[in-house]
Amino acid sequence: MGGTAKINNLTCGDGQPLLVVAGPCVIESLDLTLSIASRLKEIAADLPIQLVFKASFDKANRTSGGAFRGVGIDEGLRVLDEVRRQLELPVTTDIHESTQAAQVAEVCDLLQIPAFLARQTDLLLAAANTGKAINVKKGQFMAPWDMKHVVAKLKESGNPNVMLTERGTFFGYGRLVNDMRALLEMSSLGVPVIYDATHSVQEPGGLGAATGGNRAMVPPMARAAAAVGIDGLFFETHPDPDKSPSDGPNMVPLDAAEKLLRQVLAVREAVSQNQ
Repeated sequence: MGGTAKINNLTCGDGQPLLVVAGPCVIESLDLTLSIASRLKEIAADLPIQLVFKASFDKANRTSGGAFRGVGIDEGLRVLDEVRRQLELPVTTDIHESTQAAQVAEVCDLLQIPAFLARQTDLLLAAANTGKAINVKKGQFMAPWDMKHVVAKLKESGNPNVMLTERGTFFGYGRLVNDMRALLEMSSLGVPVIYDATHSVQEPGGLGAATGGNRAMVPPMARAAAAVGIDGLFFETHPDPDKSPSDGPNMVPLDAAEKLLRQVLAVREAVSQNQ
């Protein structure tokens, strides 16, 4: 694909095992977070993948002001630090304000920039200046080739470890679609490209006061992305998605995560053998 990026001792990109960024949408409790992370680590131990655990301490762009946002930055980082320490997994979370970058970088190995904030220069520069690897989700409103400006902002700040994530494009109101050409367009920018299989099937505002989605579409879309070519796969997972306080409709049930990964790896292997 389009180059490599280092996340501590992991390398995402050309010729490397698939990077998998996975975990629940939002941190609910320490016990649940550790339980999900433990199961993902067990799955990863049997597969040729590199795992980064993801969970959010704050969902700052919830549809409704009364929706559950998370446990907050201090408690959230404490939980993520426990995952990193107890399970020896690299961890990531999203940051929404430039003032959060340095604090989050003390715990996280990878900083994630949410799609709605992909153009926010101060946020990008603050993330880059931590020296940690950066994963930027392409805005739903952005053309993939316009992500070249995002890459330039980060790399001109002296941070070479940049990844981009495709997570769908607005298609009218309340729908997202994937133009799989975006994976190749962003790869041509010289950075690894990750496919976000769960946010790509969101239906923004689809439940009125909350975002809807269709998790049944996650496996076929993930397989399609793997066929085009990806360096990493992002998905959110939960033991009981319908009881999750955030993004339940599009999350992968935890007991289906291994099957999803095996399907994606099979497609990726088939493509590599026929190139």
